[in-house]
Amino acid sequence: MTSALDTVRASCAAVAERARYVRIVHDALPAYAAALPLGTLTAPSIDPAFHVVADEATTVAYFVTLDTINFGSGYFPQYRKRPGLSGYFNVALSLKEAFEREGPWSAERLAATTPERCAEVFGQDPAFPLMALFATALADLGRLLLAEYGGSPVALVRAASGSAERLVALLQALPYYRDVADYDGLRVAFYKRAQLLAADLALAVQTPLTAFGDLDRLTIFADNLVPHVLRVDGILRYDPALLARIDAEELIPAGSAAEIEIRACALHAVELLRAEVARQGGAATSTQLDYYLWNRGQGPRYKALPRHRAQSVFY
Repeated sequence: MTSALDTVRASCAAVAERARYVRIVHDALPAYAAALPLGTLTAPSIDPAFHVVADEATTVAYFVTLDTINFGSGYFPQYRKRPGLSGYFNVALSLKEAFEREGPWSAERLAATTPERCAEVFGQDPAFPLMALFATALADLGRLLLAEYGGSPVALVRAASGSAERLVALLQALPYYRDVADYDGLRVAFYKRAQLLAADLALAVQTPLTAFGDLDRLTIFADNLVPHVLRVDGILRYDPALLARIDAEELIPAGSAAEIEIRACALHAVELLRAEVARQGGAATSTQLDYYLWNRGQGPRYKALPRHRAQSVFY
């Protein structure tokens, strides 16, 4: 049986081969790989100013909860934010503060989540559409924990048996982790947030429970920033009409051919970049490259240009 992450790689490669709106500039890869600062590529880090880093059970509960609602970038332009913080860091910090006030949220509490409760915690209007999506995601998580894992996030992670890929597969029981799209009859998998949860747990917890032996199997976490960086840097090229829509800050519909191609071509481009690094005698994981590109995207050159926005529960 094909593994979850093999499916991600193969399906995204298949999209890249037939893409109509996005293409990979293969000739640009060798020079781009050669210019990467491999000596300074590091694993991502967890900032305790914005995240809960405590005992094993509390930290696991926090990150399982956080990554269950780690989506909504297409809604973030309308998200009520604290000064200087992105949408993600607003969500992470609000959840951290709730855990500090109330302790970890039990499975029963998660299962009873409402949009009004989310609005209270995250400082939004209850009618803001993202609050209903957050409530659905959290309630689904609570019900799964109660039905399959005795209400325990630690039991969910333990069921992965030390495998990030196995955790990705287990999370497919939750609809909002089932990051799969149909592209002209081709089933395309990304599993962005499921992979990110495995990576976050390995970084934040650092106990035998989360010592996943296959972290190097993870792909990039396909969202809307890494494709943007690759496009600005000339590794991806967008159809002029698509680029005009993005520059006009028009939403790109989630699940549309263009949106799938943006994510899939970025993911496959990084796989090709990783292979090119190896061909040149270096070494880098897809996660390291993702972290490097994500941080590169914080620079003014990238922030000055619009990136694609899609209202999705997957990123």
